[in-house]
Amino acid sequence: MLRRRTFVRSALAACAASPILTRAPSVLAKPTSLRFGQPFAFSFDGLIERARKLAQQPYKAPYKPVPEVVSRIDYEVHGRIKWKNEYALFTDPATTPANTFPVTFFHLGNFFPKAIKMHELREGQAREILYDVDYFDMPADSIARKLPPDAGFAGFRLHESRARADWKTQDWVAFLGASYFRTIGPLNQYGLSARGIAVNTTAKTPEEFPDFTEFYLEPAKSDHDPVIIYALLDGPSVTGAYRIACHRTVGVVTEVENALFFRADIEQLGIAPLTSMYWFGENDRQYRVDWRPEVHDSDGLALLNGNGERIWRPLNNPSRVITSSFQDKQPKGFGLLQRDRCYEHYLDGVNYDKRASVWIEPLSDFGEGSVKLIEIPTDDEIHDNIVSFFTPAAPAKAGGSQRYKYKIHWLADQPYPATNVARVVATRIGRGGEPGKPRSARGIAKFVVEFAGKPLDALPSSEKLSADISSSSGKISYVFVEPVGSTKRWRVQFDLTYTGNDPVELRLFLKRSNANDALTETWLYQFEPR
Repeated sequence: MLRRRTFVRSALAACAASPILTRAPSVLAKPTSLRFGQPFAFSFDGLIERARKLAQQPYKAPYKPVPEVVSRIDYEVHGRIKWKNEYALFTDPATTPANTFPVTFFHLGNFFPKAIKMHELREGQAREILYDVDYFDMPADSIARKLPPDAGFAGFRLHESRARADWKTQDWVAFLGASYFRTIGPLNQYGLSARGIAVNTTAKTPEEFPDFTEFYLEPAKSDHDPVIIYALLDGPSVTGAYRIACHRTVGVVTEVENALFFRADIEQLGIAPLTSMYWFGENDRQYRVDWRPEVHDSDGLALLNGNGERIWRPLNNPSRVITSSFQDKQPKGFGLLQRDRCYEHYLDGVNYDKRASVWIEPLSDFGEGSVKLIEIPTDDEIHDNIVSFFTPAAPAKAGGSQRYKYKIHWLADQPYPATNVARVVATRIGRGGEPGKPRSARGIAKFVVEFAGKPLDALPSSEKLSADISSSSGKISYVFVEPVGSTKRWRVQFDLTYTGNDPVELRLFLKRSNANDALTETWLYQFEPR
């Protein structure tokens, strides 16, 4: 279930030598612009009908041109294959405004070997964009030149407005591999990914990764309007039609509408899935595992449930795969956030402090179900080991269908921050024990949780607050609440006495000593004794 990351450093195994097919000589001169197929009528309703009919047919895997060639386009080789910007889509001044967003395309590679059909869409007419090796700048001896004329593309990216002088080097959305896509958010740094769908991520049956097999790209009318992306999804158990409106705002908003059709029963269906990386943070850094203080794309799962409760669950890097379920009805939102924006907490040139926080906002009725958080052990930052999605209570049965609509906000923070409760800003764990005596090496853990924000900002340091704490097992002791120095933060300390190795679920919020109303969001934590 560990997924190798395709945009960061990777350690790749060498591929065995194999016979190579020679690319047929082209009878065409080098293209002066993109080449297209014949136009045909396109509509979202028509795409939905295609997905419905496709689900009634046996699954057919996407085309993989010459696998023995593509397998040798490893991370290093792929990095030397660049799209030539003179062939970027939506750059013709006669047909596209100057302040719209150009599109360039990714070449096939070892991690993304499936050919995806790309189409330009204008006024209800679609034209397939035909592959040509000359669209790419690559070394003369690149193995990629051995691919056939119908090789196709692996994915695409949206560039900044053509009105910007730097648009050729600045992109803001990328679709690459299976149904994955991601954006740079407001701080111009790619991080975690979204997916079209998640299928059996931690089910008894193997996980499936359905593919976006066709894309239809409709240009924005201006840089204030969205680029509209239509996509056909296909996998062994599910098909789907997607409409994704990409808005370039202070950050990025991708508005998703889908229609899903099931070929087979699905044990665990994941709607609006997010995939991130968490290696270690302030709450679980192991001694000398790495020189940096923290390494993660996201540091917690935030939830706004149907009852209006705000929850913060710090992420863990567990010793085994752990799935946490947060039951809900009509959730108002959830997301994987990067709350810690202090560079000195990372000290790394890959800009973990600038990774986007991503928030899912349901626009249709998600109904009853649960938000899942899946944490997978990892020993390096090259693996995406965190997954979160909504699983509907209604089963996904063969022959059935479901529809959803939601926004994905790619921002520095969640889009609708609370004003009535403070938030968690730090979680730290150490050895516990009776004050003034030697700390216990095992059996007692000390937790320190800090909160900040309204309504704590205006409280005098003399205010008496209490912590509402509960645990699924063990014993809570030595609870202490205090303001943090000259800051506006408040800190809760407590010890947990535990036995065995089973995880302990903890729950905490702050309140006034003479009232029960919460002053803070709810802190949840899954403590795994080690």
